[in-house]
Parts: sequence; C-alpha cells; structure tokens
Amino acid sequence: MISMEFEDIIKARRSVRKYQDKPVEEEKIVKCLEASRLAPSWKNGQCWRFVVVKDKGIIDKLATGINTWAKAAPVMIVACGDPRLSGDSNGQLYYLVDVAIAMEHLVLEATNLGLGTCWLGIFDEAEVKGLLKIPEEIRVVALTPLGYPLISESLVGDTKPVVRVKKRKNLEEIAFEGEWGKPLDKQSMN
Repeated sequence: MISMEFEDIIKARRSVRKYQDKPVEEEKIVKCLEASRLAPSWKNGQCWRFVVVKDKGIIDKLATGINTWAKAAPVMIVACGDPRLSGDSNGQLYYLVDVAIAMEHLVLEATNLGLGTCWLGIFDEAEVKGLLKIPEEIRVVALTPLGYPLISESLVGDTKPVVRVKKRKNLEEIAFEGEWGKPLDKQSMN
C-alpha cells in the first residue's frame, strides 16, 4: 500500500478531474472516512456526516453542470453537517469549518492512498438532498469524487497521474508578521 511522508502528501494533493475505470477498494474508502472521523470540531460536536455513493446513476445525477467530468469517478462522497451539533460566533457558522476540516482530512488520506479527489462546492443542495434522502435540518457542504487518477504513458515509458498542476503563491504573499501587509521574517522563525 502507498504511504507517504506528510509533507509529500500535502505537496502531492491535486484536484483530479480524470479517473480510471477502476473500483476503489472498501478498505481505502473506510481509511478515508476514518481520517475524517478523527478531525477536530467545535466543542467536539463532530457534526459531520458523509454519504458514500457508488451507484453510477446517482453519481451521474450528482455530477451535473460544470462538474460533468466527475461522472467518471467510481465513488462520490457527499460531506454534510448538522448545524445543531456545532456553534456560531460573530456570524461564523462553525459547522462549515468543522465539515471542511473533516473533508480535508479525508482528501489528504485519499492522496496518501494513491487516490484522487476534487473538492466540489457548486451543486444544487435541494437536489442532492432529494437524491440521497438527506434530512432537511442537515446541510450539504461539499462533494468530492474519489477514484484512481487516470494514468497515461509518458514519452519515456513511465506512468504518471494526469492532474492539473497549479502555481502556488509565495509565502510572502499570504502570510504577514504581526500586522496585515508587514513582510514575514522567515529568518527569525528558524
């Protein structure tokens, strides 16, 4: 089984939009869900719930609009939150944060296991709820396809995942020291 160092997992994680026609082993699905189960949450409310969809007809219905490419994935995971098991502060609804942390745990474990994901935030919540019989009081926060990234042959005969590699902003563009806009002193942090 594939296993990476944590820093390598973070660097390897990509939004995968092309998948092999290969089922995902139950053991790997459970490991991804187990990783999400261990996430921290508001007052340990653990408000997240996940619906694992393997029915191709339902996946086709979930992968509509701009996400039609996700129909190729063998699994779709729907991440939900129960706001009653979380809290809010200063207008921040923490069930969204709780579910996002749990979902990121799932995504990173999937990467560790050689699986691809792509966080989907654009969907018709009422339609998703109807398709999956999700109760009214539960909120759908995100979806992700889950599967093996499409493999292609390179010119030298190696195989590699087909993923979009995006340039990341420099640390100086996203982190400040002490106040907004003040350059980060990376040397003093060593």
